[in-house]
Amino acid sequence: MEDFADLVIVNATVHTMDAAEPQRVSDAVAVKGGRIAALGHHDVSQLIGPDTQVIDAAGGAVIPGINDAHLHFVSAAMAAFGYVRLEPAVAPDWAAVVDVVEAAPAGDDGWVRAHGWDEALLGPAEGVLLESRPDTPVVAFDSTGHQLLANREALRRAGITTDTPDIDGGVIVRAADGSPTGLLQDGAMELLSRSTPPVPASTMRPALLALQEQLHSLGITSLTDPGLGPASAGLMDGAGSTAALELLGDLAAANELTLRINVLMLFAGTGGANAHAVEAGLRSGLADAYRHRGIDPAQLRIAGVKVFADGIPRSGTAWMSEPYGKACTHGSLVIQGATDGERVAELHKILGLINDAGLQAGVHATGDAATVAAVEAIIAAADGPAARPTTSGNRHYIIHGAFGDPGTFHTMATHGIGYSTNPLIRQEAGDIMRQVLGEDRFARHQPLKSASGAGVHFNLASDAPVTSTDWRRTVVAAVRRATRSQPGNPRDPERITGLESLAAMTANAAWQDHAEHFKGALTPGMTADLCLLSNPWPVDEDIEKLLDTEVRLTLSGGRIVHQANLVHQAT
Repeated sequence: MEDFADLVIVNATVHTMDAAEPQRVSDAVAVKGGRIAALGHHDVSQLIGPDTQVIDAAGGAVIPGINDAHLHFVSAAMAAFGYVRLEPAVAPDWAAVVDVVEAAPAGDDGWVRAHGWDEALLGPAEGVLLESRPDTPVVAFDSTGHQLLANREALRRAGITTDTPDIDGGVIVRAADGSPTGLLQDGAMELLSRSTPPVPASTMRPALLALQEQLHSLGITSLTDPGLGPASAGLMDGAGSTAALELLGDLAAANELTLRINVLMLFAGTGGANAHAVEAGLRSGLADAYRHRGIDPAQLRIAGVKVFADGIPRSGTAWMSEPYGKACTHGSLVIQGATDGERVAELHKILGLINDAGLQAGVHATGDAATVAAVEAIIAAADGPAARPTTSGNRHYIIHGAFGDPGTFHTMATHGIGYSTNPLIRQEAGDIMRQVLGEDRFARHQPLKSASGAGVHFNLASDAPVTSTDWRRTVVAAVRRATRSQPGNPRDPERITGLESLAAMTANAAWQDHAEHFKGALTPGMTADLCLLSNPWPVDEDIEKLLDTEVRLTLSGGRIVHQANLVHQAT
């Protein structure tokens, strides 16, 4: 009968994430026609017909589909399924890294591409791979996406020599005689990545589909890929090219894309962003590529443009108001310009162009000075004079935003500027960050509770492949604020609760996507993006139980995209 539900889940703990009632919990949910049809045992039971699939949750939690608001989908797919893997479990020291690279077969294009080494765990990286595989070009990307190692043959093919000058926002790490060691940081990565052959679609397509399946098995139904397009050679592994954008469109057109993906275009890489490059990118028409193909924007859309305002503290490229690190540097913006003033002015031009194009700007800013500059530039572009308390309809936001004071957060909330950050990065890189920043400054790193208290629209994201795609680890990291070597302080004022973390990865992330009207909550009429967990949502004191909780069912628009160990009831 046409009034019956397609699927219902009973005996559940349904966390609706209802904007009107954030703590609202129900015990059953019905899905019909790809949308939530009803909540609660009484209403749901009326919709069970002979063909309705009835699933017994056995007390498990039902939550909205996880929306990872900063996940490099293309790069993460290549790191997991396309490249030689160098993560600590595979290569726990530099000697092992060298051994893995020496034994790895070259690809069809003759290159060895690897990913996953972490200087925070292994120690200084310069020169490690320089003399390996003398007849084969080798490039190994680090886990942060801000460094790579190349061997001498790869440097030769890229034309990188002692005479090659550094570029804006990038560093060619050199030996005492000025010769390159093979370590390239931030914008300098592009010098090497531009010379590597593009990843063929025959390799990338199965990697994307494999990662999609893996993400669904974790309960992830939406994500933002922050940085695909013509300047991809300067970001991560360089795989997120315009061709990768087109491939995503092919998957969507073929109905093979079951993740909802928002894309930020990249017109300038991790160093040297400038208004000329952004203006040229906007004029290219790339922002309309999916609309011209008739692709449903609820499935795949180009949302805006990513801009790198600064780098990261570990590389000394974050712009801080106080000096930090062994070099006792402030860092600087990595925007094009000879002085701080010129770089700030160029950032204003860039954000003005993006805003006037009606697109969203995601601004990478990790230092406190960079964050303030980015916020001021967003206000100037979107809202006019800073004193005018209006809200930007484009929903520009700060990416990572590792530092923010109450005044900055109040300004962000007043002007509708969002905030997306990554607790699992803080946990995994926290020990080296503590050394770089000092204990007092590190304690203020990622001030989640302050942002929440100020009313900022904030979300939590993985930044995969920098960290794991497993959102459960992100939630635990936000609640505990621990590092690899030290447990979190239970009196840490910047801790947030598990349910606040869940909201940050569902309803709040939907706000960033301009999509809170159809996803991120489980209320009648919303799209049926959800997942069923094997256990109830744990209390904060036992939040680690989340790590042992299985995802038993994932729906994307009511379509089953993952199922495992389900219990069905007879109708």
